[in-house]
Amino acid sequence: MLRGMRKASSNWLGKTIMAVVMGVLIISFGIWGIADIFRGFGQSTVAKVGGTEISLNEFRQIYTERLQQIGRQFGRPLSSEQARAFGIDRQVLQQSIAEAALDEEARRLGLGQSDDEIRRVIMNDPNFKGVSGSFDPQRFQAVIRNFGYTEQRYIAEQRKVSLRRQITGTIAAGLEPSKSMIDVLTRFQNEQRGIEFVRLDAAHAGTIDPPSPEALAAYFEDHKVQFRAPEYRKISFVVISPEEIGKWTEVSDDDARKLFDQRKDRMGTPEKRQVHQLVFPTVEEAQTARTRLTGGLSFEDLAKERGLNPGDADLGLVAKSAILDPAVADAAFALPAGEISQPVQGRFGTALVKVDKIEPAVEPNFAAVAADIKRELAAERARAKVSELRDKMEDERGGGSSVVDAAQKLGLTAVTIDAVDRSGRAPNGQPLTNIPQGLDVVSQAFNSDVGVDNDPISFRGGYVWYDVLGITPSRERGLDEVRDQVEARWRQDQIATKLKAKATEMVQKLDQGGKLADEAASAGLKVETATGFKRDDSPAGVPASLVNAAFRTAKDGVGQTAATGGGDVFVFRVTEIVDPQVDLASDPIKKLKDSLDRSLTDEQVAAYVTKIQNDIGTTINQAAFLQVTGANNQ
Repeated sequence: MLRGMRKASSNWLGKTIMAVVMGVLIISFGIWGIADIFRGFGQSTVAKVGGTEISLNEFRQIYTERLQQIGRQFGRPLSSEQARAFGIDRQVLQQSIAEAALDEEARRLGLGQSDDEIRRVIMNDPNFKGVSGSFDPQRFQAVIRNFGYTEQRYIAEQRKVSLRRQITGTIAAGLEPSKSMIDVLTRFQNEQRGIEFVRLDAAHAGTIDPPSPEALAAYFEDHKVQFRAPEYRKISFVVISPEEIGKWTEVSDDDARKLFDQRKDRMGTPEKRQVHQLVFPTVEEAQTARTRLTGGLSFEDLAKERGLNPGDADLGLVAKSAILDPAVADAAFALPAGEISQPVQGRFGTALVKVDKIEPAVEPNFAAVAADIKRELAAERARAKVSELRDKMEDERGGGSSVVDAAQKLGLTAVTIDAVDRSGRAPNGQPLTNIPQGLDVVSQAFNSDVGVDNDPISFRGGYVWYDVLGITPSRERGLDEVRDQVEARWRQDQIATKLKAKATEMVQKLDQGGKLADEAASAGLKVETATGFKRDDSPAGVPASLVNAAFRTAKDGVGQTAATGGGDVFVFRVTEIVDPQVDLASDPIKKLKDSLDRSLTDEQVAAYVTKIQNDIGTTINQAAFLQVTGANNQ
């Protein structure tokens, strides 16, 4: 919006209009007050839960990040249409509402979280650990900055998460799945089956004569929608991310050595010793015990005489800093291995110390960690460069430059794609290879239009700017354009029809008492077998559709099924069903119980959250929701 205001005010007419608009805003503030304007449930709010509003920008950011995350998991961008088909838009909205409801409940209950506990959680987060393996403040700042957080905002968000966990943890306490539930699910998951089957492929369909021109034309008319040319868009985009910028950055050995020297003390491994200790009330008792120990009595036997377990005298293999008593620590780390100290006056009495094993300190080696340090420095510099380039790119875009022009001015490489459909394919049907994996720029472009000043997409800690340069509408193709495709599809359908007819005839004979071996021999087919497979297994040579069909069929029952996506057809008989034994103490059952525990917890929490929402009131701005998820662009 700010960019648009800046554009609008670049000439005298725009300046006049903007002056009037700002005057109206000032009058509104004077009449209604600033608080009422920003708190009203309007177009900028997607939902309101009690007193908490979920803003349109907040929800857009969450929704976009979720689509990008799923796109990275699938290895290709997820379009808005696919997201709605999977119900991801509603899931993200419901999650946002649930979190807001729990925040409201935490305030109602007066829950709190200490600063020390929040600090402990953050410092133990592996995402914030540096090369030395410990919490790195600079890495912490860089990581949260890349995700758009200030330190105060991130800590506040972590506090909310902690309070939500307090509530959900209390709700879930004591939940446990029943033995009957575990038994039923175990039998369902672990039941095994065996089958014999034959495979009918295209060769068994017989001769397929070419279609007549009339037949092909009729087929094309009946299936014309399948051969329709999709809508194509011409787009350009530029990526500014630490990964891309990092390629430009070369870290010298001198720079890496400086950081290494700063962290050297934290990166090495200190000397460790296997320390035994016994404490006595007086120096005299300690001296007497030392005489006995030097005479051959072991520490373990002396500990038993004093009523101690052998482990009570063993401090383990420890660094000097891990020994609580400084005097004992000094004595232990001054002794040669195998020797017993003189009586040591410590905090808790007079001690005798023995060292059995010494593990020398390991000094950090620059060569061993140089690559990691350079990568870290390169990433840090790249993140700083991303922020700098982001501001410059926004300035160029705000001045009216296209993505391509702005990229050229800043020395960046813009990518232009002449034609791409919604699925990310070129007109030749092949997937595009010049779009980074996980980048959802295609579906974003199909939710935009030519000339629209689009907001940048968050991507891998950076940003992507894009323009829609042209739109080629979807259209019907003529038969001459797709004749080869139509004939190939017609042939596939003919083969599938003939194979299904043969399989149906074979199943009928088997139902009347025939044997699969005899039917296979007469048809020139080979009988194959698969045994001991479960519902989720994928035996070699057995498609998932055949596994599913086998578990829908009774013992000695027969059936037929086609491979997923068409192609081969299978005729099968179920030869065995093995009911599993249920051992409640086995590891698989324990894992199943853990999974059920989580499911019961989720169900209980969902019911609780629903009650909160009903009690405090929940309102959804459907128009704003559709705007973010792209449904109103259809």
